[in-house]
Amino acid sequence: MLNAAIVGLGWWGKVLVQSVQQKSQKIRFSAGYVRTPSKVSDFAEEQGLAIFNSFEDILSNKKIDAVVFATPHSQHVMQIIEAAKASKHVFMEKPLTLTKEGALQAIAAVDKSNVILAVGFNRRFSPAVKALKEKIDKNSLGTLLHWEGTMCAPIGMALTSDAWRADKKETPAGGLTPMAIHIIDLMIDLFGDIDEVFCQSFRRIVPNDTDDTTSVLFKMTNGMSGYVGTLLATHPSFRLHVWGSEGSVEIRNPDMSSFLYTPNNTGQITGAAGVINTEEQEYKGFDTVRAELESFADATTGRAAYPVSTKQAVHGCSVIEAIVSSAEKGIPVKVK
Repeated sequence: MLNAAIVGLGWWGKVLVQSVQQKSQKIRFSAGYVRTPSKVSDFAEEQGLAIFNSFEDILSNKKIDAVVFATPHSQHVMQIIEAAKASKHVFMEKPLTLTKEGALQAIAAVDKSNVILAVGFNRRFSPAVKALKEKIDKNSLGTLLHWEGTMCAPIGMALTSDAWRADKKETPAGGLTPMAIHIIDLMIDLFGDIDEVFCQSFRRIVPNDTDDTTSVLFKMTNGMSGYVGTLLATHPSFRLHVWGSEGSVEIRNPDMSSFLYTPNNTGQITGAAGVINTEEQEYKGFDTVRAELESFADATTGRAAYPVSTKQAVHGCSVIEAIVSSAEKGIPVKVK
């Protein structure tokens, strides 16, 4: 049983704890650290967490095997470096960092200390994504042509001006780091490197200095095109669609529970165009957050490698950097 501490107990930090506490046989949380302990005292008591007085106290505690972070993005590099120096395994909520250079520094630190670094892309673990991979591996989609995805939520409408997510330096390009990066990570995993991006991002309605409307065009190294749209002022939604010469797959719903496969067997269009022969499957009730944390625990014991590789993590940070640059300059930007 991996004994972990949680650093950062905002909304998502609490979700991470609740996903495994008293449920998992692989990982548990015994401690936590937050800047204002009084805000989480009831939750900590309910979940059996000892709240430490400082981050340093977490790192010096020999009973703690790993640290799980749900913290502002700008803190990630230093937190990973310090945890690695203390020989703690690290689970860092996405994005790993905001720059390629930061990612390289973090990975160098964990490599030097021989600890595991996992990035929290829980949507990789969705059964619908596994089914999509199977279609691709079996060549059911034929030559891969284009992908697109949207991920939206009204979180921008509730942010106060002093919230860290309302700071453009922490969360540039609107919903990029809280949401769209999930889709981008899936595309990196499924289709490889991204060559070039073109982003437009602006604020229309949210009551803080945050972009709420962001869209990105992609050129993949493998020749595919792609698109991501993300909004911070609409109802929660998720859609991922991949097209090939022999068929397409669409994954819908915020929990990614709806899976639709449509083969290209409709014949010639004769006037009444329409989609036929769509195969539908439902994948409800799977806890992707618990799955990612248990995968992290398995990686620390050598049972299985964590699925987000070092190369993919670094490339994802390079893509973030390019998207932010494109949004600022208004031009396509190559991913370095």
